[in-house]
Amino acid sequence: MTSTPPPPVNEPDPSALVCLGTQVGPCATCQRKTHKYGRGGSPLCQWCMAPAMEAWGTTVRHTSTRP
Repeated sequence: MTSTPPPPVNEPDPSALVCLGTQVGPCATCQRKTHKYGRGGSPLCQWCMAPAMEAWGTTVRHTSTRP
């Protein structure tokens, strides 16, 4: 199966288009705008999360270090 290449990093992750503007932040890897903060947020955009999920499996999750 071939995947389509990701769009240029100046285009936001689709998740950034459906969340509040205050929950948008840069992807930890490529700096693309993504839903980073709040419930359902992730430090990686969907294109950077895909290789991480392949390497670590579907159980890869972001663990907050905040109390």
